[in-house]
Amino acid sequence: MNKKLSNKDKKDWKNFISSKEKLLDKDKFFFKKDKNLNLLKTIDLHGLSLDVANKKIDEFINICFVKKIKKIIVITGKGNRSQTINNPYISKDLSILKNSVPEFIKSNQNLMKMIKSIEGAKIEDGGSGAFYIYLKNKF
Repeated sequence: MNKKLSNKDKKDWKNFISSKEKLLDKDKFFFKKDKNLNLLKTIDLHGLSLDVANKKIDEFINICFVKKIKKIIVITGKGNRSQTINNPYISKDLSILKNSVPEFIKSNQNLMKMIKSIEGAKIEDGGSGAFYIYLKNKF
């Protein structure tokens, strides 16, 4: 591995540090409007462990419900690079976030009280690496 940085890399780094531009933090939740003008939130669970992903999605659904969000896009990824695929002692289907996060949600009665439906995402929202959660109106 080359440990020397090029002058261009050094210049780019100095420009980045001195600028006020901030990188998007994927752990922060963000709002946008969908075509129906319903408030929509997205969460990206890429690279998280199953335990951390389940805790984050539980917290996220509760926050969205309180804030009267109607639709959530959950991005899990497709699981193609999961380290558990080749492990014969771990279920491939239950170890990949794509399968296990929806299963966690469906088995959680408190979360399901807030959820109207869970559906697969359109290709522009992540396709098979994402899904939608439609929330009920707050009581």
